[in-house]
Amino acid sequence: MDWLNYHHLLYFWTVAREGTVSAAAKRLRLAQPTVSAQVRALEQQLGAALFDRSRRRLVLTDTGRVVLRYAEEIFGLGRELVESVREGPRGRALELTVGLTFVVPKLVAYRMLRPVLALQGGVRLHVHEDRMPALLARLAQHELDAILCDAPVGAESSIRAFNHPLGHCGVAFFAARSLAQRLRRGFPRSLDGAPMLLPLRGSLLRRDLEAWFLRHAIAPRAVAEFDDSALLKVFGQAGEGVFAAPVAIEAEVRQQYGVEVLGRTDEVVERFYAVTVARRIQHPGVAAICDTARARLLA
Repeated sequence: MDWLNYHHLLYFWTVAREGTVSAAAKRLRLAQPTVSAQVRALEQQLGAALFDRSRRRLVLTDTGRVVLRYAEEIFGLGRELVESVREGPRGRALELTVGLTFVVPKLVAYRMLRPVLALQGGVRLHVHEDRMPALLARLAQHELDAILCDAPVGAESSIRAFNHPLGHCGVAFFAARSLAQRLRRGFPRSLDGAPMLLPLRGSLLRRDLEAWFLRHAIAPRAVAEFDDSALLKVFGQAGEGVFAAPVAIEAEVRQQYGVEVLGRTDEVVERFYAVTVARRIQHPGVAAICDTARARLLA
């Protein structure tokens, strides 16, 4: 691998900003021939001219302009690094990057994540939503501090990760008012043949719902499947069918989507986990998520 000589890049960057070698040499407190030699060394390494020297004043070539943009970013990050270290932890907001699987209800995720924003000293929160394999790959590369999901990482996973149970709760069945009023009487038998909005096949909630339907000899009519829990609820709000959601957020679902509960069951259980690469939770943001979920949301 060819390593870039950052001293050469610094001299080029200074010449480009100052406009002349003499001005750059004065700022760098070096002799002009030294600065010129370092810039030419960078050009030789890159295999391209960075300045058009046919004019009285140095003018950047197309390649030179590209290199200058990179140099601006590199040295800008360098200044940020020095300032960040000098300020110390008290001088900057703590960063927390969380992965979220599509099937975790957005209201559950919000209530888990909300306490992070109230931590003393401030936290800058980054949330990335994706499917579990992609999130696990990012967790293994330490791009994520934790993943919030509805199923633990199995022993068969090639990625070493630790599951931290956050709690569990039963589910409620929701529908738009007219549909809920029609199906509420005789629940759960009333779900037989009823239009149902379901999570995608393969999700834990989908498997549990299908097993529950089978035990009660219920055969709902699946009208749509979703991997996005929020979109599923929007369809339910529009009266397209019945959907299930955790009883822990029952009040929020009713208020936000204007739907009604037609029944509940503790036989179908939604479980939630925080997944990390460390056995012990060290990040205060992840600790706040776990503590809040266990103490209040999913107690």
